[in-house]
Amino acid sequence: MTSKPLLEMSYSELTKWWADYQAEQQSWGGILVQPYPELLTTWYAERLIDGSIPASKENILAAKRHMRDLERQGTDDFPWVFDEEKGHRPIRFIEKKCKPSKGDHDQLVLQPWQHFVIGSIFGWVHKDTGIRKYREAVDFVGRKNGKTTIISGTSNYMLGFDGERGANVYVLANSQKQSSILFNESKAMIENSPYLDKRFKALRSEIRYETMKCTMQAMSAEKNNKDGENLHFAVFDEIHEYVDYALINVMKKSRGMRKQPLIIYITTAGYVLDGPLMNFFEAGKECLENLEDDLDERTFYYLAKLDKPEEADDPRMWIKANPNIGLMDFVNLVTDYKKDRKNPQELADWLTKQFNIFSDVDELSFVDVATINKNNKEIDIDLLKGRECVGGYDLSETEDFTSACLEFPLDNGEIFFLTHSWIPEARYNRDNNQQRLDEWRKKGYLTIIPEAEYVNYEVVLDWFIEKSKLYKIKKIGYDKSKALFLNAALEEHGFETEIVIQGFKTLGGPMQNFKELMLDGKVIFNNNKLFRWYLNNVRMVKDRNNNWMPTKQSKNRKIDGVAAALTAHTFVIPMIIKPKKSGKVKYYSVADLKNM
Repeated sequence: MTSKPLLEMSYSELTKWWADYQAEQQSWGGILVQPYPELLTTWYAERLIDGSIPASKENILAAKRHMRDLERQGTDDFPWVFDEEKGHRPIRFIEKKCKPSKGDHDQLVLQPWQHFVIGSIFGWVHKDTGIRKYREAVDFVGRKNGKTTIISGTSNYMLGFDGERGANVYVLANSQKQSSILFNESKAMIENSPYLDKRFKALRSEIRYETMKCTMQAMSAEKNNKDGENLHFAVFDEIHEYVDYALINVMKKSRGMRKQPLIIYITTAGYVLDGPLMNFFEAGKECLENLEDDLDERTFYYLAKLDKPEEADDPRMWIKANPNIGLMDFVNLVTDYKKDRKNPQELADWLTKQFNIFSDVDELSFVDVATINKNNKEIDIDLLKGRECVGGYDLSETEDFTSACLEFPLDNGEIFFLTHSWIPEARYNRDNNQQRLDEWRKKGYLTIIPEAEYVNYEVVLDWFIEKSKLYKIKKIGYDKSKALFLNAALEEHGFETEIVIQGFKTLGGPMQNFKELMLDGKVIFNNNKLFRWYLNNVRMVKDRNNNWMPTKQSKNRKIDGVAAALTAHTFVIPMIIKPKKSGKVKYYSVADLKNM
Protein backbone atom coordinates (compact mmCIF):
# COMPACT_ATOMS: atom_id res chain seq x y z
CA MET A 1 0.00 0.00 0.00
CA THR A 2 1.18 3.53 -0.77
CA SER A 3 3.16 5.47 1.83
CA LYS A 4 1.70 8.81 0.70
CA PRO A 5 0.04 10.64 3.65
CA LEU A 6 -3.70 9.99 3.56
CA LEU A 7 -4.54 13.66 4.07
CA GLU A 8 -2.65 14.48 0.87
CA MET A 9 -4.53 11.94 -1.27
CA SER A 10 -7.18 12.87 -3.78
CA TYR A 11 -10.66 11.43 -3.39
CA SER A 12 -9.94 8.72 -5.96
CA GLU A 13 -6.62 7.79 -4.36
CA LEU A 14 -8.19 7.64 -0.93
CA THR A 15 -11.10 5.52 -2.17
CA LYS A 16 -8.71 2.98 -3.67
CA TRP A 17 -6.53 2.95 -0.56
CA TRP A 18 -9.56 2.30 1.64
CA ALA A 19 -10.80 -0.56 -0.53
CA ASP A 20 -7.34 -2.17 -0.40
CA TYR A 21 -7.18 -1.64 3.36
CA GLN A 22 -10.56 -3.27 3.97
CA ALA A 23 -9.65 -6.27 1.81
CA GLU A 24 -6.34 -6.71 3.61
CA GLN A 25 -8.00 -6.45 7.04
CA GLN A 26 -10.72 -8.94 6.09
CA SER A 27 -8.09 -11.43 4.92
CA TRP A 28 -6.80 -12.03 8.44
CA GLY A 29 -9.78 -11.12 10.62
CA GLY A 30 -9.14 -7.48 11.45
CA ILE A 31 -12.58 -6.79 9.96
CA LEU A 32 -15.30 -9.44 10.17
CA VAL A 33 -18.04 -9.73 7.56
CA GLN A 34 -19.60 -12.88 9.06
CA PRO A 35 -20.06 -13.91 12.71
CA TYR A 36 -16.95 -15.65 13.93
CA PRO A 37 -17.66 -19.11 15.41
CA GLU A 38 -15.26 -18.70 18.33
CA LEU A 39 -14.65 -16.08 20.98
CA LEU A 40 -11.93 -13.61 19.96
CA THR A 41 -11.24 -11.95 23.32
CA THR A 42 -7.77 -13.39 23.79
CA TRP A 43 -6.96 -13.25 20.06
CA TYR A 44 -7.73 -9.50 20.06
CA ALA A 45 -5.64 -8.91 23.19
CA GLU A 46 -2.67 -10.59 21.49
CA ARG A 47 -3.09 -8.42 18.38
CA LEU A 48 -3.02 -5.24 20.47
CA ILE A 49 0.10 -6.32 22.31
CA ASP A 50 2.03 -7.32 19.17
CA GLY A 51 0.95 -4.15 17.35
CA SER A 52 -1.04 -5.83 14.57
CA ILE A 53 -3.98 -3.62 15.57
CA PRO A 54 -3.03 -0.06 16.59
CA ALA A 55 -4.47 0.83 19.99
CA SER A 56 -4.20 3.43 22.71
CA LYS A 57 -1.61 2.93 25.42
CA GLU A 58 -4.46 2.26 27.83
CA ASN A 59 -6.02 -0.46 25.70
CA ILE A 60 -2.67 -2.16 25.17
CA LEU A 61 -2.48 -2.26 28.97
CA ALA A 62 -6.07 -3.60 29.10
CA ALA A 63 -4.93 -6.39 26.80
CA LYS A 64 -1.92 -7.08 29.03
CA ARG A 65 -4.26 -7.14 32.01
CA HIS A 66 -6.27 -9.89 30.31
CA MET A 67 -3.18 -11.92 29.46
CA ARG A 68 -1.77 -11.48 32.97
CA ASP A 69 -5.04 -12.68 34.46
CA LEU A 70 -5.04 -15.75 32.19
CA GLU A 71 -1.63 -16.75 33.56
CA ARG A 72 -2.79 -16.63 37.20
CA GLN A 73 -6.44 -17.64 36.83
CA GLY A 74 -7.95 -20.05 39.33
CA THR A 75 -5.31 -19.49 42.03
CA ASP A 76 -5.88 -18.67 45.69
CA ASP A 77 -4.79 -15.08 45.11
CA PHE A 78 -6.82 -14.76 41.91
CA PRO A 79 -9.92 -16.99 42.09
CA TRP A 80 -11.30 -15.89 38.72
CA VAL A 81 -11.22 -18.01 35.55
CA PHE A 82 -11.95 -17.15 31.95
CA ASP A 83 -14.96 -19.13 30.72
CA GLU A 84 -15.03 -18.75 26.93
CA GLU A 85 -18.51 -20.22 26.66
CA LYS A 86 -19.96 -17.64 29.03
CA GLY A 87 -18.04 -14.89 27.28
CA HIS A 88 -19.27 -15.94 23.86
CA ARG A 89 -22.91 -16.52 24.84
CA PRO A 90 -24.11 -12.86 24.71
CA ILE A 91 -22.16 -12.32 21.47
CA ARG A 92 -23.91 -15.27 19.81
CA PHE A 93 -27.23 -14.02 21.15
CA ILE A 94 -26.75 -10.57 19.63
CA GLU A 95 -25.61 -11.97 16.29
CA LYS A 96 -28.25 -14.70 15.99
CA LYS A 97 -31.30 -13.36 17.81
CA CYS A 98 -31.13 -9.57 17.54
CA LYS A 99 -31.95 -7.96 14.22
CA PRO A 100 -30.76 -4.49 13.18
CA SER A 101 -33.53 -1.93 12.87
CA LYS A 102 -31.63 0.29 10.42
CA GLY A 103 -29.49 -0.14 7.34
CA ASP A 104 -29.62 -2.66 4.50
CA HIS A 105 -28.13 -5.63 6.35
CA ASP A 106 -30.16 -8.25 8.17
CA GLN A 107 -27.56 -9.56 10.61
CA LEU A 108 -25.35 -8.04 13.26
CA VAL A 109 -21.68 -9.00 13.09
CA LEU A 110 -19.70 -8.11 16.18
CA GLN A 111 -16.14 -7.02 15.51
CA PRO A 112 -13.01 -8.29 17.33
CA TRP A 113 -12.94 -5.29 19.69
CA GLN A 114 -16.53 -6.05 20.71
CA HIS A 115 -15.51 -9.65 21.35
CA PHE A 116 -12.85 -8.26 23.68
CA VAL A 117 -15.23 -5.95 25.56
CA ILE A 118 -18.25 -8.24 25.86
CA GLY A 119 -16.18 -11.41 26.17
CA SER A 120 -14.17 -9.91 29.04
CA ILE A 121 -17.23 -8.61 30.90
CA PHE A 122 -19.13 -11.90 30.72
CA GLY A 123 -16.29 -14.41 30.46
CA TRP A 124 -14.38 -13.73 33.68
CA VAL A 125 -16.16 -15.61 36.50
CA HIS A 126 -15.38 -17.01 39.95
CA LYS A 127 -13.90 -20.51 39.81
CA ASP A 128 -16.29 -21.87 42.45
CA THR A 129 -19.49 -19.84 42.21
CA GLY A 130 -19.50 -18.85 38.53
CA ILE A 131 -20.32 -15.26 39.54
CA ARG A 132 -19.04 -12.61 37.16
CA LYS A 133 -15.81 -10.90 38.12
CA TYR A 134 -16.79 -7.51 36.72
CA ARG A 135 -19.58 -5.54 38.36
CA GLU A 136 -18.91 -2.39 36.32
CA ALA A 137 -17.41 -1.64 32.90
CA VAL A 138 -16.31 1.57 31.20
CA ASP A 139 -16.45 1.50 27.39
CA PHE A 140 -14.83 4.72 26.15
CA VAL A 141 -15.01 4.98 22.33
CA GLY A 142 -15.40 7.67 19.67
CA ARG A 143 -18.80 8.45 18.19
CA LYS A 144 -20.43 6.10 15.66
CA ASN A 145 -18.57 3.05 16.95
CA GLY A 146 -21.35 0.49 17.34
CA LYS A 147 -22.53 1.91 20.64
CA THR A 148 -26.19 1.13 19.97
CA THR A 149 -25.39 -2.51 19.22
CA ILE A 150 -23.81 -3.00 22.63
CA ILE A 151 -26.48 -1.01 24.50
CA SER A 152 -29.55 -2.54 22.86
CA GLY A 153 -28.19 -6.02 22.23
CA THR A 154 -26.73 -6.45 25.72
CA SER A 155 -29.86 -5.00 27.35
CA ASN A 156 -32.04 -7.52 25.53
CA TYR A 157 -29.72 -10.35 26.54
CA MET A 158 -29.74 -9.31 30.20
CA LEU A 159 -33.53 -8.95 30.16
CA GLY A 160 -34.28 -12.59 29.38
CA PHE A 161 -31.22 -14.72 28.79
CA ASP A 162 -28.84 -14.16 31.71
CA GLY A 163 -30.73 -16.65 33.87
CA GLU A 164 -31.87 -14.06 36.42
CA ARG A 165 -35.49 -14.25 37.57
CA GLY A 166 -37.18 -10.91 38.11
CA ALA A 167 -34.34 -9.01 36.45
CA ASN A 168 -34.73 -5.23 36.29
CA VAL A 169 -32.90 -3.68 33.35
CA TYR A 170 -32.38 0.08 32.98
CA VAL A 171 -31.34 2.03 29.89
CA LEU A 172 -30.06 5.38 31.12
CA ALA A 173 -29.03 8.74 29.69
CA ASN A 174 -28.62 12.30 30.88
CA SER A 175 -31.78 13.44 29.08
CA GLN A 176 -35.15 11.71 28.91
CA LYS A 177 -35.13 12.19 25.14
CA GLN A 178 -31.87 10.27 24.73
CA SER A 179 -32.88 7.46 27.08
CA SER A 180 -36.13 7.10 25.11
CA ILE A 181 -34.17 6.85 21.85
CA LEU A 182 -32.09 4.01 23.29
CA PHE A 183 -35.15 2.28 24.73
CA ASN A 184 -36.99 2.54 21.41
CA GLU A 185 -33.97 1.06 19.63
CA SER A 186 -34.18 -1.96 21.92
CA LYS A 187 -37.87 -2.24 21.09
CA ALA A 188 -37.20 -1.99 17.35
CA MET A 189 -34.52 -4.67 17.61
CA ILE A 190 -37.05 -6.95 19.29
CA GLU A 191 -39.82 -6.21 16.81
CA ASN A 192 -37.50 -7.02 13.89
CA SER A 193 -36.62 -10.39 15.42
CA PRO A 194 -39.36 -13.07 15.22
CA TYR A 195 -37.53 -15.01 17.94
CA LEU A 196 -37.54 -12.11 20.44
CA ASP A 197 -40.93 -10.77 19.39
CA LYS A 198 -42.51 -14.04 20.50
CA ARG A 199 -40.88 -13.91 23.92
CA PHE A 200 -40.79 -10.24 24.88
CA LYS A 201 -43.74 -7.89 25.26
CA ALA A 202 -42.80 -4.38 24.17
CA LEU A 203 -45.06 -1.72 25.69
CA ARG A 204 -44.87 2.07 25.49
CA SER A 205 -42.77 2.60 28.61
CA GLU A 206 -41.34 -0.84 29.37
CA ILE A 207 -40.38 -4.16 27.84
CA ARG A 208 -41.38 -7.34 29.66
CA TYR A 209 -40.16 -10.90 29.66
CA GLU A 210 -43.10 -12.36 31.51
CA THR A 211 -41.75 -15.93 31.69
CA MET A 212 -39.06 -14.77 34.13
CA LYS A 213 -40.93 -11.67 35.44
CA CYS A 214 -38.25 -9.33 34.02
CA THR A 215 -38.67 -5.72 32.89
CA MET A 216 -36.68 -3.08 31.00
CA GLN A 217 -37.22 0.66 31.49
CA ALA A 218 -35.69 3.92 30.31
CA MET A 219 -34.62 6.53 32.86
CA SER A 220 -32.77 9.83 32.77
CA ALA A 221 -30.96 12.23 35.06
CA GLU A 222 -33.70 14.79 34.33
CA LYS A 223 -36.43 12.93 36.23
CA ASN A 224 -36.94 13.97 39.84
CA ASN A 225 -38.38 10.64 40.98
CA LYS A 226 -35.31 8.56 40.19
CA ASP A 227 -35.83 5.25 41.96
CA GLY A 228 -34.08 2.16 40.66
CA GLU A 229 -35.33 -1.08 42.16
CA ASN A 230 -33.34 -4.29 42.57
CA LEU A 231 -31.08 -3.63 39.59
CA HIS A 232 -29.72 -6.57 37.61
CA PHE A 233 -28.34 -4.58 34.67
CA ALA A 234 -27.95 -0.90 33.83
CA VAL A 235 -26.29 0.71 30.85
CA PHE A 236 -25.44 4.42 30.95
CA ASP A 237 -25.09 6.27 27.65
CA GLU A 238 -22.80 9.30 27.26
CA ILE A 239 -21.84 9.86 30.89
CA HIS A 240 -19.67 12.74 29.67
CA GLU A 241 -22.86 14.82 29.95
CA TYR A 242 -23.41 14.02 33.64
CA VAL A 243 -22.56 16.79 36.11
CA ASP A 244 -23.00 14.67 39.25
CA TYR A 245 -23.42 11.12 40.53
CA ALA A 246 -27.12 11.36 41.47
CA LEU A 247 -28.46 8.84 38.92
CA ILE A 248 -25.33 6.69 39.06
CA ASN A 249 -25.59 6.38 42.83
CA VAL A 250 -29.29 5.49 42.64
CA MET A 251 -28.42 2.58 40.36
CA LYS A 252 -25.45 1.43 42.42
CA LYS A 253 -27.43 1.40 45.64
CA SER A 254 -30.28 -0.59 44.11
CA ARG A 255 -28.20 -3.68 43.27
CA GLY A 256 -27.74 -4.99 46.78
CA MET A 257 -30.12 -7.96 46.43
CA ARG A 258 -28.61 -9.30 43.19
CA LYS A 259 -25.88 -11.92 43.07
CA GLN A 260 -24.16 -10.58 39.94
CA PRO A 261 -25.46 -7.15 38.93
CA LEU A 262 -23.73 -5.34 36.09
CA ILE A 263 -23.43 -1.65 35.19
CA ILE A 264 -21.87 -0.53 31.89
CA TYR A 265 -20.92 3.06 31.10
CA ILE A 266 -20.57 3.76 27.35
CA THR A 267 -19.39 7.20 26.30
CA THR A 268 -17.20 9.47 24.23
CA ALA A 269 -15.09 12.24 25.74
CA GLY A 270 -16.89 15.48 26.52
CA TYR A 271 -16.77 18.99 27.91
CA VAL A 272 -18.00 18.46 31.49
CA LEU A 273 -14.50 18.20 32.90
CA ASP A 274 -15.52 18.07 36.55
CA GLY A 275 -18.17 15.36 36.27
CA PRO A 276 -18.16 11.58 36.81
CA LEU A 277 -16.52 10.76 33.48
CA MET A 278 -13.21 12.39 34.39
CA ASN A 279 -13.15 10.37 37.60
CA PHE A 280 -13.90 7.15 35.71
CA PHE A 281 -11.26 7.96 33.11
CA GLU A 282 -8.57 8.80 35.66
CA ALA A 283 -9.42 5.70 37.72
CA GLY A 284 -9.12 3.60 34.56
CA LYS A 285 -5.72 5.02 33.70
CA GLU A 286 -4.48 4.47 37.24
CA CYS A 287 -5.77 0.89 37.22
CA LEU A 288 -4.22 0.01 33.86
CA GLU A 289 -0.91 1.79 34.49
CA ASN A 290 -0.43 -0.09 37.77
CA LEU A 291 -1.47 -3.64 36.90
CA GLU A 292 0.65 -5.18 39.66
CA ASP A 293 -1.41 -3.31 42.26
CA ASP A 294 -4.71 -4.94 41.15
CA LEU A 295 -6.65 -1.69 41.50
CA ASP A 296 -10.37 -1.75 40.63
CA GLU A 297 -10.21 -5.52 40.30
CA ARG A 298 -13.93 -5.75 39.55
CA THR A 299 -14.16 -2.93 37.00
CA PHE A 300 -13.37 -3.47 33.31
CA TYR A 301 -11.85 -0.59 31.35
CA TYR A 302 -11.68 -0.14 27.58
CA LEU A 303 -10.30 3.33 26.83
CA ALA A 304 -10.10 3.88 23.06
CA LYS A 305 -8.40 7.19 22.26
CA LEU A 306 -5.57 8.79 20.38
CA ASP A 307 -2.43 8.96 22.47
CA LYS A 308 -1.66 12.52 21.39
CA PRO A 309 -3.43 15.20 19.32
CA GLU A 310 -0.83 15.01 16.53
CA GLU A 311 -2.13 11.54 15.62
CA ALA A 312 -5.32 13.16 14.35
CA ASP A 313 -3.41 14.08 11.19
CA ASP A 314 -2.62 10.41 10.53
CA PRO A 315 -5.90 8.63 9.75
CA ARG A 316 -4.08 5.29 9.99
CA MET A 317 -4.08 5.94 13.74
CA TRP A 318 -7.77 6.73 13.99
CA ILE A 319 -8.54 3.11 14.85
CA LYS A 320 -7.05 3.80 18.29
CA ALA A 321 -10.12 5.87 19.17
CA ASN A 322 -12.45 4.24 16.65
CA PRO A 323 -12.11 0.45 16.87
CA ASN A 324 -15.11 0.09 14.54
CA ILE A 325 -13.33 2.11 11.84
CA GLY A 326 -13.51 -0.80 9.38
CA LEU A 327 -17.29 -0.39 9.16
CA MET A 328 -17.35 3.41 9.05
CA ASP A 329 -17.59 5.78 6.09
CA PHE A 330 -13.85 6.36 6.25
CA VAL A 331 -13.36 8.27 2.97
CA ASN A 332 -15.95 10.89 3.85
CA LEU A 333 -14.62 11.08 7.40
CA VAL A 334 -11.18 11.98 6.08
CA THR A 335 -12.68 14.47 3.63
CA ASP A 336 -14.65 16.20 6.39
CA TYR A 337 -11.67 16.27 8.76
CA LYS A 338 -9.39 17.89 6.17
CA LYS A 339 -11.89 20.74 5.88
CA ASP A 340 -12.94 21.06 9.52
CA ARG A 341 -9.45 21.02 11.04
CA LYS A 342 -8.82 24.53 9.70
CA ASN A 343 -11.33 25.90 12.22
CA PRO A 344 -10.07 25.69 15.85
CA GLN A 345 -13.52 25.09 17.29
CA GLU A 346 -14.39 22.37 14.80
CA LEU A 347 -10.99 20.77 15.31
CA ALA A 348 -11.59 20.73 19.06
CA ASP A 349 -14.89 18.94 18.47
CA TRP A 350 -13.13 16.31 16.34
CA LEU A 351 -10.48 15.80 18.99
CA THR A 352 -13.09 15.40 21.67
CA LYS A 353 -15.85 13.42 19.99
CA GLN A 354 -14.10 11.39 17.31
CA PHE A 355 -10.69 10.92 18.86
CA ASN A 356 -11.59 10.92 22.57
CA ILE A 357 -9.07 13.55 23.63
CA PHE A 358 -10.53 15.80 26.29
CA SER A 359 -10.68 19.30 24.90
CA ASP A 360 -12.69 22.48 25.09
CA VAL A 361 -14.33 24.02 22.04
CA ASP A 362 -14.27 27.46 23.65
CA GLU A 363 -11.20 29.25 22.32
CA LEU A 364 -11.34 31.52 25.38
CA SER A 365 -10.79 28.66 27.82
CA PHE A 366 -7.73 29.32 29.94
CA VAL A 367 -6.03 25.96 29.35
CA ASP A 368 -7.22 22.60 28.03
CA VAL A 369 -6.79 19.18 29.59
CA ALA A 370 -3.77 18.34 27.45
CA THR A 371 -1.99 21.44 28.74
CA ILE A 372 -2.89 20.68 32.35
CA ASN A 373 -1.54 17.16 31.87
CA LYS A 374 1.84 18.59 30.83
CA ASN A 375 2.20 20.03 34.32
CA ASN A 376 2.34 16.71 36.14
CA LYS A 377 5.64 16.94 38.00
CA GLU A 378 5.78 16.32 41.73
CA ILE A 379 8.35 17.52 44.22
CA ASP A 380 9.13 16.72 47.83
CA ILE A 381 7.75 19.79 49.66
CA ASP A 382 10.12 19.18 52.58
CA LEU A 383 12.87 20.49 50.29
CA LEU A 384 11.08 23.84 50.17
CA LYS A 385 11.49 24.53 53.86
CA GLY A 386 13.08 27.90 54.42
CA ARG A 387 12.52 29.07 50.84
CA GLU A 388 10.94 32.36 49.87
CA CYS A 389 7.37 32.36 48.58
CA VAL A 390 4.43 34.69 48.03
CA GLY A 391 0.93 34.16 49.37
CA GLY A 392 -2.46 34.88 47.91
CA TYR A 393 -6.02 34.19 48.95
CA ASP A 394 -9.58 34.42 47.66
CA LEU A 395 -12.36 34.70 50.25
CA SER A 396 -15.91 33.51 49.59
CA GLU A 397 -18.72 36.02 49.77
CA THR A 398 -21.19 33.56 51.29
CA GLU A 399 -21.16 29.80 51.97
CA ASP A 400 -18.81 28.93 49.14
CA PHE A 401 -15.18 27.99 48.46
CA THR A 402 -12.38 29.97 50.09
CA SER A 403 -8.82 29.35 48.89
CA ALA A 404 -5.29 30.28 49.87
CA CYS A 405 -1.95 29.49 48.31
CA LEU A 406 1.79 29.92 48.50
CA GLU A 407 3.71 30.24 45.26
CA PHE A 408 7.38 29.29 45.18
CA PRO A 409 9.62 30.44 42.31
CA LEU A 410 12.11 27.64 41.66
CA ASP A 411 15.70 27.99 40.50
CA ASN A 412 15.03 26.48 37.07
CA GLY A 413 12.27 28.93 36.11
CA GLU A 414 9.43 26.67 37.24
CA ILE A 415 6.90 27.56 39.91
CA PHE A 416 5.31 25.46 42.64
CA PHE A 417 1.90 26.04 44.25
CA LEU A 418 0.98 24.86 47.71
CA THR A 419 -2.77 25.38 48.00
CA HIS A 420 -5.66 24.71 50.32
CA SER A 421 -9.40 25.39 50.26
CA TRP A 422 -12.23 25.51 52.76
CA ILE A 423 -16.02 25.20 52.59
CA PRO A 424 -18.63 25.28 55.38
CA GLU A 425 -20.64 22.16 56.13
CA ALA A 426 -23.74 23.95 54.81
CA ARG A 427 -22.06 24.12 51.40
CA TYR A 428 -21.09 20.45 51.60
CA ASN A 429 -24.65 19.40 52.43
CA ARG A 430 -26.12 21.03 49.34
CA ASP A 431 -23.42 19.86 46.92
CA ASN A 432 -24.51 17.41 44.22
CA ASN A 433 -21.12 15.73 44.16
CA GLN A 434 -20.23 14.99 47.76
CA GLN A 435 -18.19 11.98 46.69
CA ARG A 436 -15.71 14.32 45.01
CA LEU A 437 -15.58 16.62 48.04
CA ASP A 438 -14.93 13.62 50.28
CA GLU A 439 -12.02 12.58 48.07
CA TRP A 440 -10.50 16.08 48.19
CA ARG A 441 -10.87 16.12 51.97
CA LYS A 442 -9.17 12.75 52.35
CA LYS A 443 -6.29 13.90 50.17
CA GLY A 444 -5.80 16.99 52.34
CA TYR A 445 -6.76 19.49 49.63
CA LEU A 446 -9.98 20.66 51.31
CA THR A 447 -11.25 21.34 54.81
CA ILE A 448 -14.98 21.09 55.49
CA ILE A 449 -15.76 23.26 58.51
CA PRO A 450 -18.26 21.42 60.71
CA GLU A 451 -21.60 23.02 61.67
CA ALA A 452 -20.69 26.17 59.78
CA GLU A 453 -22.75 28.40 57.49
CA TYR A 454 -19.72 30.28 56.15
CA VAL A 455 -15.91 30.21 56.20
CA ASN A 456 -14.52 32.29 59.06
CA TYR A 457 -11.43 34.21 57.98
CA GLU A 458 -9.57 32.93 61.03
CA VAL A 459 -9.03 29.49 59.44
CA VAL A 460 -7.16 31.18 56.59
CA LEU A 461 -5.15 33.26 59.08
CA ASP A 462 -4.21 30.11 60.98
CA TRP A 463 -3.11 28.42 57.74
CA PHE A 464 -0.75 31.27 56.85
CA ILE A 465 0.63 31.37 60.41
CA GLU A 466 1.37 27.62 60.33
CA LYS A 467 3.02 27.83 56.92
CA SER A 468 5.13 30.81 58.00
CA LYS A 469 6.86 28.49 60.47
CA LEU A 470 8.11 26.44 57.49
CA TYR A 471 8.61 28.97 54.70
CA LYS A 472 9.66 32.60 54.26
CA ILE A 473 6.46 34.32 53.14
CA LYS A 474 7.67 37.59 51.60
CA LYS A 475 4.27 39.05 50.94
CA ILE A 476 0.59 38.15 50.78
CA GLY A 477 -1.56 39.58 47.98
CA TYR A 478 -5.26 40.22 48.51
CA ASP A 479 -8.44 41.61 46.99
CA LYS A 480 -9.46 44.56 49.18
CA SER A 481 -13.17 44.11 48.46
CA LYS A 482 -13.39 40.98 50.63
CA ALA A 483 -10.40 41.13 52.94
CA LEU A 484 -10.94 43.84 55.54
CA PHE A 485 -10.69 41.71 58.69
CA LEU A 486 -8.29 39.05 57.42
CA ASN A 487 -5.83 41.59 56.06
CA ALA A 488 -5.81 43.51 59.34
CA ALA A 489 -5.22 40.26 61.24
CA LEU A 490 -2.39 39.24 58.91
CA GLU A 491 -0.64 42.58 59.36
CA GLU A 492 -1.11 42.34 63.11
CA HIS A 493 0.79 39.03 62.98
CA GLY A 494 3.65 40.65 61.09
CA PHE A 495 2.85 39.68 57.50
CA GLU A 496 3.48 42.17 54.71
CA THR A 497 0.38 42.48 52.53
CA GLU A 498 -0.43 44.28 49.31
CA ILE A 499 -3.60 44.94 47.37
CA VAL A 500 -4.07 43.30 43.95
CA ILE A 501 -6.86 45.06 42.11
CA GLN A 502 -9.04 42.44 40.41
CA GLY A 503 -9.22 44.05 36.98
CA PHE A 504 -8.16 43.52 33.39
CA LYS A 505 -5.11 45.75 33.56
CA THR A 506 -3.75 44.27 36.79
CA LEU A 507 -4.42 40.58 36.10
CA GLY A 508 -3.92 40.52 32.33
CA GLY A 509 -0.13 40.24 32.40
CA PRO A 510 0.08 37.69 35.23
CA MET A 511 -2.63 35.60 33.60
CA GLN A 512 -0.81 35.56 30.26
CA ASN A 513 2.49 34.66 31.93
CA PHE A 514 0.81 31.94 33.99
CA LYS A 515 -0.69 30.43 30.83
CA GLU A 516 2.69 30.48 29.08
CA LEU A 517 4.24 28.63 32.01
CA MET A 518 1.42 26.08 31.80
CA LEU A 519 2.03 25.60 28.06
CA ASP A 520 5.71 24.97 28.82
CA GLY A 521 4.89 22.47 31.56
CA LYS A 522 6.53 24.63 34.24
CA VAL A 523 3.72 24.79 36.80
CA ILE A 524 3.94 22.23 39.60
CA PHE A 525 1.06 21.56 42.00
CA ASN A 526 1.82 17.92 42.88
CA ASN A 527 -1.26 16.80 40.92
CA ASN A 528 -3.63 18.35 43.44
CA LYS A 529 -7.01 17.33 41.97
CA LEU A 530 -8.85 20.25 43.51
CA PHE A 531 -6.43 22.74 41.95
CA ARG A 532 -6.75 20.84 38.67
CA TRP A 533 -10.53 21.28 38.90
CA TYR A 534 -10.12 25.01 39.42
CA LEU A 535 -7.87 25.18 36.32
CA ASN A 536 -10.45 23.32 34.25
CA ASN A 537 -13.10 25.82 35.21
CA VAL A 538 -11.35 29.05 34.18
CA ARG A 539 -12.50 30.96 31.15
CA MET A 540 -10.87 34.14 29.89
CA VAL A 541 -12.74 37.34 29.13
CA LYS A 542 -11.14 40.17 27.17
CA ASP A 543 -11.62 43.94 27.29
CA ARG A 544 -11.37 46.30 24.35
CA ASN A 545 -7.62 46.75 24.93
CA ASN A 546 -7.00 42.98 24.67
CA ASN A 547 -6.36 42.63 28.39
CA TRP A 548 -7.46 39.33 29.91
CA MET A 549 -9.22 38.45 33.14
CA PRO A 550 -10.38 35.11 34.55
CA THR A 551 -14.01 34.18 35.08
CA LYS A 552 -15.73 30.90 35.79
CA GLN A 553 -17.38 28.84 33.04
CA SER A 554 -20.62 28.50 35.02
CA LYS A 555 -21.91 29.17 38.52
CA ASN A 556 -21.06 25.65 39.67
CA ARG A 557 -17.52 25.60 38.27
CA LYS A 558 -15.46 27.46 40.85
CA ILE A 559 -12.11 29.16 40.21
CA ASP A 560 -11.20 30.35 43.73
CA GLY A 561 -7.93 28.40 43.79
CA VAL A 562 -6.77 29.96 40.52
CA ALA A 563 -7.87 33.42 41.68
CA ALA A 564 -5.67 33.05 44.77
CA ALA A 565 -2.80 31.75 42.60
CA LEU A 566 -3.02 34.68 40.16
CA THR A 567 -3.02 37.13 43.04
CA ALA A 568 0.24 35.60 44.30
CA HIS A 569 1.66 35.30 40.80
CA THR A 570 1.42 39.06 40.34
CA PHE A 571 4.37 39.41 42.75
CA VAL A 572 6.22 36.23 41.72
CA ILE A 573 6.83 37.25 38.09
CA PRO A 574 9.79 39.55 38.96
CA MET A 575 11.27 36.76 41.08
CA ILE A 576 11.13 34.39 38.09
CA ILE A 577 12.79 36.90 35.80
CA LYS A 578 15.62 37.39 38.30
CA PRO A 579 15.94 34.00 40.02
CA LYS A 580 18.16 33.64 43.02
CA LYS A 581 21.01 31.15 42.90
CA SER A 582 20.65 29.78 46.41
CA GLY A 583 18.85 26.61 47.33
CA LYS A 584 18.18 23.50 45.31
CA VAL A 585 15.02 21.55 44.61
CA LYS A 586 15.48 17.97 43.50
CA TYR A 587 12.93 15.72 41.79
CA TYR A 588 12.30 12.25 43.09
CA SER A 589 10.35 9.31 41.72
CA VAL A 590 7.84 7.50 43.92
CA ALA A 591 10.34 4.64 44.20
CA ASP A 592 13.03 7.06 45.41
CA LEU A 593 10.74 8.46 48.08
CA LYS A 594 9.83 4.98 49.32
CA ASN A 595 13.50 4.12 49.73
CA MET A 596 14.39 7.24 51.75
